[in-house]
Amino acid sequence: MTTATRPRLVFAGAITIDAIALVGSFPMPDSRQVAHQLAYAGGGPAATAAVAAARLGADVAMVGAVGQDEEGERAVAALRAEGIDPSGVAAVRGRRTGASVILVDAGRGTRAIATRPVPDLELGDTGARLIDAAEWVHADHLGWRSVHDHLARTTAKTRLSVDGGNPIAGFTATGADLYVPTVAALEERFGVLSVDDLLVRAVGDGARVVVATRGAAGSIALDAEGARHEAPGHPVDVISTLGAGDVFHGALLAALAGGLPISAALPYANVAAALSCRGLDGRSAIPTDAEVRAVLDGPAPAPPRPAEEAR
Repeated sequence: MTTATRPRLVFAGAITIDAIALVGSFPMPDSRQVAHQLAYAGGGPAATAAVAAARLGADVAMVGAVGQDEEGERAVAALRAEGIDPSGVAAVRGRRTGASVILVDAGRGTRAIATRPVPDLELGDTGARLIDAAEWVHADHLGWRSVHDHLARTTAKTRLSVDGGNPIAGFTATGADLYVPTVAALEERFGVLSVDDLLVRAVGDGARVVVATRGAAGSIALDAEGARHEAPGHPVDVISTLGAGDVFHGALLAALAGGLPISAALPYANVAAALSCRGLDGRSAIPTDAEVRAVLDGPAPAPPRPAEEAR
């Protein structure tokens, strides 16, 4: 980060435990095949973004919900191991922690996900206090409603970042300081238009800054004053793109909160997301701030970290 004080960021939304298998191709019905790799890791859009921001140097807290079960304990322990404050994570009686089984097709670079829903998120007093004290709060599709409604009631100056990669019921960009959808998500909202026209529509919807992500092609930003910035993707040997968009969100927010302008924050986040694709799961290959800056300064990226093998 570019400042001596680590920016305080809060992430609100989904927390899961994932089982991921890398296979040569998706299996046929009633078939059996040997996976190239297996990994067990924490997941969830907001939680993975939180891990990325923490690993890149931000002071991070998490607001979300898990079940009162062993998986919930593991999910919270994984956050705590990254230096994230999990005091805003509630263990909901009678509910199971969100979990997913994910198959990654090595040949086509695609994936299939079967998921168990996460418990409903309620901020509670602790979550509300964390948000009110933060510089930024970032909400995914499951965290947006609670965060949006809370910020509408409070006098706190916390800035709002929204992950727009998944559909959000009742969503409005009004009040969002940073809105980060995929191009496909913008097309779902506004129709098939040029990326520039989609950005104009999204800014017109009320967001102060909109960043459209395009996977390996990079990202484009437009703000309410009409300033446009674009950054290409960073080439990397991909094992899996699982969680890369979430890493982008966490890295972008950490960069902005750390003092980088949007023109520099975009390539920073692009590199962080690309390097995370060196791992099978969404978290094990998330880089540090030093690794990202080394790439931006020119040297080759650090070697990939091996995914955790099945236990």
